[in-house]
Formats: sequence, structure tokens, C-alpha cells
Amino acid sequence: MTKGRLEAFTDGVMAVIITIMVLELKAPEGADLAALQPLLPVFFTYLLSFVYLGIYWNNHHHMLHATDRINGAILWANLHLLFWLSLVPFTTGWMGENHFAAVPTAVYGIVMLCAAVAYYILQTTIVSAQGPSSKLARAIGSDWKGKLSPLMYAAAIPLAFVNELIADALYIAVALIWLVPDRRIERVG
Repeated sequence: MTKGRLEAFTDGVMAVIITIMVLELKAPEGADLAALQPLLPVFFTYLLSFVYLGIYWNNHHHMLHATDRINGAILWANLHLLFWLSLVPFTTGWMGENHFAAVPTAVYGIVMLCAAVAYYILQTTIVSAQGPSSKLARAIGSDWKGKLSPLMYAAAIPLAFVNELIADALYIAVALIWLVPDRRIERVG
């Protein structure tokens, strides 16, 4: 099975997720800059989530670039990832509307952690199907970012109940770690 349909489907779902997320941004009642102030938490959560979705889309693209063929297990693993990513608009809106309150901030972290685990499962499923000497297997190497990110999410979840800003800082730190696309796959390709 070729990877073209999987790429096209994933691209479409990601576009819908981003569209749903941006539709949650509501215009302010007032016509001056002060009217934007109450919307800042909503905008910042949108910005963070947009960056995360961009990171997933970019790395997913690179991962599939190093993939030769697709099987049923890969299709299901990809759907698993898309399920968790489809929850990002909900948690983004909830966290932003509630000004980074503890429970929404923790739930945001749970969704991010589950998406990271789903991405790892997809990556592992592809490597398993392609073999240990495949381009992707060689490119992954030690994958320190892939191992550190879930640990940071796992730390942020309970820390949201101690201080939401610490959890938010960890979410931002993970995004910054991944902001530069994973070049390992490009080097092996």
C-alpha cells in the first residue's frame, strides 16, 4: 500500500483541526485595543496549540517521507494519533477561556501526553513494518526529544495544580524543543 492516501488524509484532518481551533477565537465586543485584553489567554493557548499542530504535521511529514510502504497497523496507529490531536481544539478552548485554570491546564497536558505516546506508537509501528535497517529506524537514533517530551508533559500535569504557570512553561518548553524540525530524517533520506 502506498503512503499517498495516508498523507492526504492526515493533511486534511490536520487542516480541519486547525480550522475548528481558529473558529473558537471570537471577536471582541469593543473596537479599541483594550477590548483585546480579556482575549489574550485564549489567543496564547491558540498560538501554543497552533505551534504544536504545526510541529506534529511537520514531523509526521518527515516520518512518512522516510516510510516506503503502509500497512493496516500503520493506518490504525495514525488514526490513534489523529484522535488525540482532534481533542486539541477542545482543550485549547477550555484552557484559554478559563485563563489557564488548574483542571483545564492539566487536561491539556493529558491530551498532549497522549498525542506524544500516539506519535511514538506510530513511529514504532512504522519501524516495525519497515525493519531495523530502514531509513526511519536509522534516523531516529536515541530520540532524546521524543523521550524528554512525554516526561515534561507528565511533570506538567500534576504541577498544574501547584502552579499553572509552571505547567504552561513546560508546555512552551516542549514546543520550543520541537520548533526546529527533526532534521535526522532529512539527513538519512
